[in-house]
Amino acid sequence: MTQWHIRAIWALALGLGALVAPVHAQEASIKRATELRESPGDKAASLGALPEQSAVVRTGERQGSWVKVRTSQGKSGWVHMFDLGAQPASASGSSSAASGLRGLGGLFGGGSTTTATATVGIRGLSAEDIANAQPNPAAVGQAEKMRLDAEQARQFAGAAALRQRSVEPLPEPPRPASGGTAPSPDSNFVN
Repeated sequence: MTQWHIRAIWALALGLGALVAPVHAQEASIKRATELRESPGDKAASLGALPEQSAVVRTGERQGSWVKVRTSQGKSGWVHMFDLGAQPASASGSSSAASGLRGLGGLFGGGSTTTATATVGIRGLSAEDIANAQPNPAAVGQAEKMRLDAEQARQFAGAAALRQRSVEPLPEPPRPASGGTAPSPDSNFVN
């Protein structure tokens, strides 16, 4: 086989993989009960409840941490990416995407097995996210309800067999000069 033939086979395999994998890799399920939203955001109108483990299909659209999905009833809407999980495997224990990739792998490896893997990326905040950020007093209130006093913290630590350790604080970095210049990267942070 010539180098050209090998490249052609690889190109064909990659092309088939691109056609096969996205169709099946977009299947997902709802990890915990949530609402299907009309637009991305907690304050968007609800299109209906999505029970835990309900099947959905990702449409490929995403805005920030919100993913657009289509339900088995044909409704399209938005869910938070943390409420979305991988589609449970079928009763046979293998998904159709994994089966397709295994078959494609058989063209090259003579029996090697390929397993499909899905991951969720978490990105930082964009300048637009920060500019559009709004305080959430309800979330602060929920966090305040979880606050423990010193005695509760000691009880928890004792029950978990945690030991107390003294940790020296890090030295404070030098303050910029009044001229507004930042310290150089090789400056010493020790006072």
